[in-house]
Formats: sequence, C-alpha cells, structure tokens
Amino acid sequence: MAEHTRKVGDRGQVTIPKELRDRHGIEGGDEIRFVEVNDEIVIKPPTDEERLAEGYKDRAPRSRQLVEEMDGTSAEATERLGDAPEWGE
Repeated sequence: MAEHTRKVGDRGQVTIPKELRDRHGIEGGDEIRFVEVNDEIVIKPPTDEERLAEGYKDRAPRSRQLVEEMDGTSAEATERLGDAPEWGE
C-alpha cells in the first residue's frame, strides 16, 4: 500500500495524488465520499451506473461459466440422491 502525504490548504482543500486519481478513475468534477471509520477518514471514489455496469460486464463470462458448472453439479446430485426434501418436513 503506497502512502502519500499532502498539505491541507487554508480552506480545507487537499489534492488527491494523480497516481491515485488515475488508478481509481477519479476525474475533475466527480463527487467523492468521506467516511469516518474508527479514528480514520476514508476517501471513497465515485460509484456511478456506468462504472458498475462495466464491472458486471467484466464478470459476466465467469458468472455464466459458474452457472453452467453448478447446473451440471446440481443435475448430478439430483440424479444420484433424488430430489431434496422440502424444508420443515
């Protein structure tokens, strides 16, 4: 984990290091969140629908693969063990 030190200006402003802005996709005009956790202040990058959609899109192939694996495993288990009993019976 890299550590960066910056001075706080008279108006409470701090510049987020470029390396961190680039890595977390923070651009001018973005809103960021400040969260107090115990005795620390955590800066959270923006989460927008486009960024969320891109994350889901990146994970979609692996998700489909897992569904296919689970379908096969579930079918095999049902074939060997029969249907699962209803809960509470």
